[in-house]
Amino acid sequence: MAILFCPYCANLLIISRMETGGNRLECRTCPYQHPITDPLFSRKTFTHKEKDDVFGGPGAWDNAQKSKVQCPASVCSGQEAAFFQVQIRSADEPMTTFYKCMSCGNQWREN
Repeated sequence: MAILFCPYCANLLIISRMETGGNRLECRTCPYQHPITDPLFSRKTFTHKEKDDVFGGPGAWDNAQKSKVQCPASVCSGQEAAFFQVQIRSADEPMTTFYKCMSCGNQWREN
């Protein structure tokens, strides 16, 4: 673990470049310097989890109400979409309406 504060004056150490090409931690108020030998960070790769459908999976749209709405997708000319409304904000905000186009399957929402 790197030293974060100067052991002499307790000020925060800053990272600066050494003349030899490495990095160091140094104090701005006193001459204390500490060379950095360990890496400051390490990269980790995470595996992506499959997203669950929040609204109940593939059968959630089967019994949804349908309405005549123009699909916002530029390649679709669908005029009908299934929809349902959910209160996802506070009570003084309007309900959010979630749509799914019956032609292309595009999903969108409107507040």
